[in-house]
Amino acid sequence: MNNNKIYLSLACMSGEEQKYIQQAFDTNWVVPLGPNVDGFEKDLEQYIGQNKHIVALSSGTAAIHLALLQLGVGVGDEVICQSFTFAASANPIKYLGANPVFIDSETDTWNMSPEYLKKAIKDRIERTGKTPKVIIPVHLYGMPAKMDEILEIAQKYNIPMVEDAAEALGSTYRGQKCGTFGEFACLSFNGNKMITTSGGGALVCSTNEQKKKTMFYATQARDNAPHYQHSEIGYNYRMSNICAGIGRGQMTVLDKYIARRREIHEIYKVLLTSFKGVSVFDNPNKDFQSNHWLTCVLVEPEIAGFTREDLRLAMEAANIETRPLWKPMHLQPVFADAPFYGDGTSESLFDKGLCLPSSPVLSQENLERVVDVFVSLSKK
Repeated sequence: MNNNKIYLSLACMSGEEQKYIQQAFDTNWVVPLGPNVDGFEKDLEQYIGQNKHIVALSSGTAAIHLALLQLGVGVGDEVICQSFTFAASANPIKYLGANPVFIDSETDTWNMSPEYLKKAIKDRIERTGKTPKVIIPVHLYGMPAKMDEILEIAQKYNIPMVEDAAEALGSTYRGQKCGTFGEFACLSFNGNKMITTSGGGALVCSTNEQKKKTMFYATQARDNAPHYQHSEIGYNYRMSNICAGIGRGQMTVLDKYIARRREIHEIYKVLLTSFKGVSVFDNPNKDFQSNHWLTCVLVEPEIAGFTREDLRLAMEAANIETRPLWKPMHLQPVFADAPFYGDGTSESLFDKGLCLPSSPVLSQENLERVVDVFVSLSKK
């Protein structure tokens, strides 16, 4: 039996990347500017629509940082952030000397709970006399958050929103692409995401002026002068022309990769349907169309007869890479003092959830190897 390593989410090349990379070498455009950067940004703008303006950056974390900076977040401010997410959603808040306020998830999408968002805003105003500066919802594992409800709350209190769409390129909510609902949004192109630029990310802006300001900050805030002059603090956040060349090649197969991850998700649903106490995380209804970046399962140990950790260790023994769901930010030592509003939903998800291999190159044979681990545990 084949026992080769099955990875969680491998980068997959289209075959077109080398063409753009070679063009960069042939023309000596090997710096954090150039035709590939411009082309990649245009490709992304055309893809997500809604007349958005995009700046390619060194990471999705950099994108969130520059969004918060432009929205005036500073020392002592509070920024509302989803707790059930990766640390990159919250760390940029601290870069600016501000403080995160964490919101629990709801069970339909695993994303920011509108109910606790409302409670948090009211309570922070009562306690501090100030309205939180920004709201950062996350489209976790590609699943769109309840954007209508979150936007309604944000607009009621006049709080701008920065969407963390790092995992959600190609996902839609009521037909609109994730990453186009907020004042700003971040995208990620790490090696395990929907497409990759080896590393990197992008900031989605609502206006061309915001795009220009983002480019200014991302290139060390150099003033328009014949010499190097700086009136503001800047950052070295621009994407390289080489990495952007990889991105241009990846854009040619983005729809294909989304379709394959969705297909893998459907196969898992069929293959795992007979296992009691195991459920596959799925779109709540037709309004939500996840890209299914990662297919995730929840294990109810009292019904399944095994725990999430039993499953993870059994997968590891079978040479299969899996990953527990994100440990909520309010449980992280670095954020121990941050306010949290919720009922334990994200903690329960963390205890019970596991991400399964979901690469577009995953074969039927390897999918069945993953399911065989469920079979072996169920027989014990």
